[in-house]
Amino acid sequence: MSAGKVAVPGFLSGLSGRILALTVAIIMFAEVVFFVPSLASMRLRWLDDRLSTAAAAATVIDGLQPQVLPRALQDDTLMATGTKAIVLRKDGTSQLLAIADMPPEISNTYDLTDVGPVEAVVDAFDELLFGGGRAIRVFGYIGDSDAIIELVISDDELHQALWGYARNIFLLSILLSTFTAMLIFFRLNSMLVRPLRRQIANMQAFSEKPDLPENVFHPAATTDELGIAGRHLATMQAELQRTLRQQKRLAELGLAVSKINHDMRNILASAQLMSDRIAGIDDPVVGRVAPKLLRAIDRAAAYSRSVLSYGQVSEAEPKRQMVSLCELINDVHDYLDLSADVPIEWINRVPEDLRVDADPEQFFRVVFNLCRNSVQALTQQAGERRDSLNCLIVSAQRHGSVVSLSVDDTGPGMPQKARENLFAAFRGGVRSGGTGLGLAIARELVLAHGGTIALVEKAGQGTLFRIEVPDRPVAFESWRGETKTGA
Repeated sequence: MSAGKVAVPGFLSGLSGRILALTVAIIMFAEVVFFVPSLASMRLRWLDDRLSTAAAAATVIDGLQPQVLPRALQDDTLMATGTKAIVLRKDGTSQLLAIADMPPEISNTYDLTDVGPVEAVVDAFDELLFGGGRAIRVFGYIGDSDAIIELVISDDELHQALWGYARNIFLLSILLSTFTAMLIFFRLNSMLVRPLRRQIANMQAFSEKPDLPENVFHPAATTDELGIAGRHLATMQAELQRTLRQQKRLAELGLAVSKINHDMRNILASAQLMSDRIAGIDDPVVGRVAPKLLRAIDRAAAYSRSVLSYGQVSEAEPKRQMVSLCELINDVHDYLDLSADVPIEWINRVPEDLRVDADPEQFFRVVFNLCRNSVQALTQQAGERRDSLNCLIVSAQRHGSVVSLSVDDTGPGMPQKARENLFAAFRGGVRSGGTGLGLAIARELVLAHGGTIALVEKAGQGTLFRIEVPDRPVAFESWRGETKTGA
């Protein structure tokens, strides 16, 4: 067994054994609760039977008065009733009807005319545990009359009867509790223990090889707690497998980007040397195009040096400065290379004097990713519908210390699947074959600036993203120095 694998308890040493023991204990406790009052009731019935038998004999003997019952007849009566003496109390007088050899001592006297439940239980257990070989006196009413019959008897038969009754009840309780416990045990084992063992075995197999699809738990189609737990377990395992596949893909992508980046830096270094030579040519067209070409190559070289692979290397801290947002948007427009074959109306509504406190390169990448997604959506829509309105509007405004930028297009809109995984790499792709890295990178860069990026619901067709970037907090000393200088 491996070090990380936990041994499953045996059939009776685990939850199954506990359920069986608990079931037996509960049933035995219920039998004890039933046994205590039943034992007291059995003792009272036995004494009542003796009183009833003696009362019948006493009634006959009392009818023979004033004649004295012969000795032989008295002995027969006492033997038939199982008593040593019979006394009748009637009309305020006591009459000794029959008597044998009286015992030297009466151990206990029991009044059956008024017996409480606690007293009956105590007397029953006293007789069961300490009885036998004792003489007791018992008296009670004769039927519904006021006459009282009093007996002196030996408790040997009562003691033996109680022990026999207790033994029968105990054996019956053992048999009943065992049978009931087995029924409950097997039912609970099939309903609870077996499904739990199945889930445990699956979790152990999944922990050893979480990448195998067949190790995902297949829950039972039940609506109880175990069924709900099984469905949650299956969902969690499927999500974990999806995450593991993404991490593997990210690791492979990081390795591939590192290899590409190694060769790309050499190519860009050569391109920078060539672009420097082109910039020195005295030609109006070259002079107009060369600065943009140089900026493009510089940006590509910077991206290559920072190894822009999402999830492999965290983005550098933004080098923030006040940037003309209108010029940055115009640069984005130049890099989009809008094709004349697909007429897309570009509208820049950013005020020329609006400035944003941001890293110019990182903020350029944010806006460029959003605008490129919009251009791709508009291009796809134009290929499917010739009469479609293709318009891309970039607008911005300042609200106090926060700059709000909106990228709005009239494209087909964001699919529902892309909305659910909007900023998740490899899951939030809008186009077929897209990776979703653009939005993921944009969100990471905006959050690094302390801002927010969100998809805004709009009434018409298309997609609207809004970015809000706050200015950096100004230190008190710096603000006071600028105030004095301005004064």
